[in-house]
Amino acid sequence: MSDVTSSRIEGFHKMSPEARLQAVARQAGLDNEAVAGLADAASGQIDLADRLIENAISSMAIPVGIATNITVDGRDVLVPMATEESSVIAAVCNSAKRCRSTGGFRTSTSGPVMAAQIQLLGADDPENVRMKVLERIGDIRTICDATDPLLVKFGGGFRDLDIRVIGTPEGPMTVVHIIVDTRDAMGANAVNSMAEALAPKLEEWTGARSLLRILTNLADRRLARVRAVWPVDEIGGDRVRDDMLSAYHFADSDPYRAATHNKGIMNGISAVVLATGNDTRAIEAGAHAFTVRDGRYRSMTRWEKDGDGNLVGILEMPMAVGLIGGATKIHPTAQANLKILGVTTADELARIIVSVGLAQNFGAMRALATTGIQKGHMALHAQNVAMMVGAAGPEIDRVAEELKARGMVRQDVAEEILARLRADG
Repeated sequence: MSDVTSSRIEGFHKMSPEARLQAVARQAGLDNEAVAGLADAASGQIDLADRLIENAISSMAIPVGIATNITVDGRDVLVPMATEESSVIAAVCNSAKRCRSTGGFRTSTSGPVMAAQIQLLGADDPENVRMKVLERIGDIRTICDATDPLLVKFGGGFRDLDIRVIGTPEGPMTVVHIIVDTRDAMGANAVNSMAEALAPKLEEWTGARSLLRILTNLADRRLARVRAVWPVDEIGGDRVRDDMLSAYHFADSDPYRAATHNKGIMNGISAVVLATGNDTRAIEAGAHAFTVRDGRYRSMTRWEKDGDGNLVGILEMPMAVGLIGGATKIHPTAQANLKILGVTTADELARIIVSVGLAQNFGAMRALATTGIQKGHMALHAQNVAMMVGAAGPEIDRVAEELKARGMVRQDVAEEILARLRADG
């Protein structure tokens, strides 16, 4: 732990990013090399960073790579992925290539619909409160649509109500869900504003007290679905296919395995979400919550064998992404990545993202069922290990190649190789 003299820095939020960095350097005792590294990392983007977040001092670049070979609904796409983890993009490229002969990925969506919740407390008759709210659906539509007329202009706006009475340790609560079509926006700001505008009226109509007014990230009305077929000869034969199905059944039956299985799916999904400036935490929360909708944690994907013996993969999950608003609209890297994707609607983006998730899952299961996950992962990790021990320039490839040849991608081995290379000149 660093020897920070105090976490209190007077007027810190009012300082420029450069002044904040110097203040942090003094408080944390950073050397010149560390300060220069933070300053260089933000080069050209510190003003943007300062507008996106509070108390900005630097930026942290995540590598962006391109997944190739992907066909979604008959259209080939190049998919930018932002990730620091080795083998993720390679797995997607390889998996997508293996299902091209059967048409790649086929998708569908349920539409760009989001919900906000308004919590109503203090009523002795929560079911009666529920009915009183339902009777006002016309007034509710008017209030919500008036909150965001631009959204209505583009075809979105209030769509429906879903009102639930839930039991809690402090008694029943009435929870009002306003259902809103958010078009090409992720929709958090729109539905939150509507909930805020509606809450006082709900109090007036019901006599209950409104407390929380916030969107739900369990966007189960905004689903994206994908299906793909991998020919058995592209998998490696019947045995590999059957072993992959056994791996799936393991994940679907055991939450300890499912946690890692699903993390692999999210490796692909979160990488595209991040590359396009969307909210990775919202997508991850919705995905995991949706997975336990039947009361147990299981695989996000479904796998089976078709009548011809081929392997069929299916993924269905909430996908609340947008093309307008937030970092998606103002971050130049996100904007460039959306141009690479060639998407014009949030619906198209959602379809591509779930396709990447399914491809990622296929790649991970196939690796586990054949060579094991470490062979490919560690081969790609070798360069990282070489850089960790101080290799530079041509040394990186030479150290990495020897690590792979030895089959020991370890820091101590890399240090020994680098020392020998330098001693030999």
